[in-house]
Amino acid sequence: MGDEYNPTILQGQHTNDDEILAKTPLDEKALGGDSSVIIMELLQRFKVRDVMKRQVLCISRRATLREAQALMRENRISGLPVSENGRLYGIVSVNDIIKGLDGGWMNDVCEDHMATNLVVLEAGMPLAFALRYFNNYTYGRFPVLDSNRQLVGIISQRDVMRALLYELSVEIRKLERKTRQMQPQEEKKEEHYFRKEWAVVRNDLSRAGHAANDIKGILRERKIDRTVVRRVAVAAYELEINICIHSHGGVMVLLITDDDVTVTAKDRGPGIPDIEWACRDGTSTANDWIRSLGFGAGMGLSNSKRVSDKFDIQSEVGKFTKVQCVFSIPKKEE
Repeated sequence: MGDEYNPTILQGQHTNDDEILAKTPLDEKALGGDSSVIIMELLQRFKVRDVMKRQVLCISRRATLREAQALMRENRISGLPVSENGRLYGIVSVNDIIKGLDGGWMNDVCEDHMATNLVVLEAGMPLAFALRYFNNYTYGRFPVLDSNRQLVGIISQRDVMRALLYELSVEIRKLERKTRQMQPQEEKKEEHYFRKEWAVVRNDLSRAGHAANDIKGILRERKIDRTVVRRVAVAAYELEINICIHSHGGVMVLLITDDDVTVTAKDRGPGIPDIEWACRDGTSTANDWIRSLGFGAGMGLSNSKRVSDKFDIQSEVGKFTKVQCVFSIPKKEE
């Protein structure tokens, strides 16, 4: 066995979390009437590093399969990363142990029987994109590497569900406190018009979501209804990612009036030949490099349209695409 390690990064597939969420009806009575929107926001907000287990039990290349079997049995796990000094070389699974027992080579070293063609996740990858790895593969867990290709954690479906359930419980407690504390308060006089722009650079994934986070913070500071803030945050994130990975760059524009919030995404080329197709779940024009990073399995237009009160898209091939999402602000009751 050689020392080279070439991890396999997931290529874009048709099945993704957008399709799953699209089939989840909005429950108007749950969590303020936008439960699936909350889930989408949480998936966008978190990175893999926020959910993964950082204490990873590993085994060396020169350890035997029998030693690996003992570690798995003792810790009740079905696989062990083979790692030395932070570098991931492969994985020994329970299937490798079964083959070793049948073949009589349990005293062989792990290096001779470990799997080396691996699917790994990036620590900085949005949880929304990492989720589709579980949908497209039968693996129960994935190793997580940092930007230096060092093993920094491992993530399972249980880790994802635990994080989502915890955050949903936090949202429920916030809503309960808000209900108990609601009292007539003196209205603050605020400006009736607000506008701000953000530049979005092509393929600058390190800042992907920056504008969407700023927009969410601005709306919260202005005491906009929480359900509206969540919906705006979901659409803004999807549109910003679209500009970053599908275009030559552009701008995000936020406009707030007394009646509504408008998020506009404008980009330069390449345009969309078939708008109807682009608004379907799972469609994408991302290149192989973007897909290899876990982005671009879906253009996100369907999610943006789903959460908006008004949705408009214009595009000219080779020139531009402009998407506008409008969200009505509920009138405050006297």
